[in-house]
Amino acid sequence: MSGRLPAPIEPPASGRPRRHARAGMFGVLDIGTSKVVCLIARIEGDGRPRVIGFGWQRGRGVKGGNIVDLEDAERAIRAAVGQAEDMADTRLTGVIANLSSGQPASRLHNIQWPVGDRAVTDGDLRAIVTEGRRRTAEEGRETVHAFPLGFTIDATPGVDDPRGMICETLGARLHLVDASSASLRNLGACLLRGDLEAEELVSAPYAAALSTLVDDERELGATVIDMGAGTTSMAMFHEGHLVHTAQIPVGGWQVTNDLARILAAPLAQAERIKTLHGGVLGTVEDEKEMLPVQQVGEDEEQLVRVPKAMVVGIIRPRLEETFELVRDRLEHAGLGREAGSRVVLTGGGSQLVGVREMAAQILGRQVRLGRPQPVRGLPEAAQGPGFAVAHGLLAWGAGEGRPVLDIDYGSVQPRGFISRLVHWLRDRV
Repeated sequence: MSGRLPAPIEPPASGRPRRHARAGMFGVLDIGTSKVVCLIARIEGDGRPRVIGFGWQRGRGVKGGNIVDLEDAERAIRAAVGQAEDMADTRLTGVIANLSSGQPASRLHNIQWPVGDRAVTDGDLRAIVTEGRRRTAEEGRETVHAFPLGFTIDATPGVDDPRGMICETLGARLHLVDASSASLRNLGACLLRGDLEAEELVSAPYAAALSTLVDDERELGATVIDMGAGTTSMAMFHEGHLVHTAQIPVGGWQVTNDLARILAAPLAQAERIKTLHGGVLGTVEDEKEMLPVQQVGEDEEQLVRVPKAMVVGIIRPRLEETFELVRDRLEHAGLGREAGSRVVLTGGGSQLVGVREMAAQILGRQVRLGRPQPVRGLPEAAQGPGFAVAHGLLAWGAGEGRPVLDIDYGSVQPRGFISRLVHWLRDRV
């Protein structure tokens, strides 16, 4: 990073600390294909985070959300964390990290647990979550989140908190978010090389939703689509609960690659063209507007000129394909009206001209662009949709989005970083 950052935004103070808010300083780490962002923050008296350290680096070693080069990813993580630590004048030993690796996916389990004509206890709820995790582990995957969506006491549904209620059988509708065990171990190994622990993992689309959805959208039903560089991910909400997540390995990098390949331009030049001139809505003037393009292997002074209409014509098919894949995933989820009629687009790819209109047409839903809520101490440059996941990780650290039931599903963690990481993935909600 270079140059002087503009003054940070100061949102108004309101509220109070949440029950699960972090105490003292804590760090969050958004590991993406195009960038790595580290934020160090503390929770103030009104329950809102204040950023006291900010680091940003170009992403390396990550493709399609997965770590493909440990050394490159380690260097990017070390650089971003080092910037934030220097600004905050502290050193991190662990972080809250985003989860986009390991093909994360949702599973809904309906579990019946015998209680035996007595009062339901915390132990019964822990047993239900353990059973859900066991079913997931049988397929070589690890549970990252476990959200009870509702309980049934014998034949009585719609119970939010069954503890203390007497029944023969306790039924639970359990939503699990899981990921490939091997990919998560690679993530743990990469963080270990950077002298960091994964204190908590948060699903990337869920984090994006925490920073962009308003309360009414979570309650009435809405879908967040986070358009990242390497992946496009979805988080669906209904009645205040996360009910489904999905991810496709297509993002802004594919758009850049299409431009570079067809225009015979360096990747950096293609990214610049996409950022400055990219869009999916053409105009009559686009045929007349000529854009200078450097060619691969040629000197910077030797440029060719292409009409802007050609750039739009390259970008549009790729984004049409992306939203068609998103539509298929949403339909495959089979949630129907539970997913609501509203879509919120966020992430760097959502900023291309005309993306909102294209999404509304292909998805057949109301669409708005989602910007994360301002965070104190964070510069204006880091307040846009491309930083929605990082903002959501801060919100998680402030206690937002955690399961309603205040139950400790875990147990004492063993020593050793990798064993602690694996134990956390198995036992923590």
